[in-house]
Amino acid sequence: MRERRPLGLLGGTFDPVHHGHLRLAEEAAEALGLTRVRLIPAGQPPHREQPASSPEHRLAMVALAAAGNPLLEVDAAEVASPRASYTVDTLERLRGEFGEMQPLVLILGADAFAGLASWHRWREVFGLAHVAVANRPGHAPHARRWPALLSPELDDACTSRLTADAETLKTAPAGRVMPFEMTPLAISATRIRELLARGQSARYLLPDGVLDYIGNHSLYR
Repeated sequence: MRERRPLGLLGGTFDPVHHGHLRLAEEAAEALGLTRVRLIPAGQPPHREQPASSPEHRLAMVALAAAGNPLLEVDAAEVASPRASYTVDTLERLRGEFGEMQPLVLILGADAFAGLASWHRWREVFGLAHVAVANRPGHAPHARRWPALLSPELDDACTSRLTADAETLKTAPAGRVMPFEMTPLAISATRIRELLARGQSARYLLPDGVLDYIGNHSLYR
């Protein structure tokens, strides 16, 4: 197969988007050889309680955060959809957009990856995209660095797909699982919302433009 540079996919509620999300996109692109990273705000996330801010506000904040970085692009389709945001549906839509041969890489944190077997139609994810697992420091320094405790079915599904070579992501459109290291940043959207709710500063935890947007629209108060 002719090699193609893979496209990264980073979804989330982004409530709000912060520097941890942006740094993850940046480091994933470098570690995995991605041509760019598409940020995909969830409209109605089915696996958690509804976000504190509306889909439209979260989309606007992601657009502000991505502005000026040619590596990043924003996908508004989940926000525009009246249906729940299932990852497999998004991957099927993107397959239709990019074709069967374009490598797609779903970027997940280690905690999200550990819960993959609870996702809707989760086994089909591997036929639609590669999965890149961003590991936090403290994991043993070997290729298999996801959480030690995975469900047996997820463990079985992933072991044969494991790769430590980003070049393999270019030679197939989907099907590999690759761990990679990321810089630890103790930033969370929950913490940012808590600070703002108490009237405390969240500056330097998220882009200034996003913080200004939050203040202008009185979000998280």
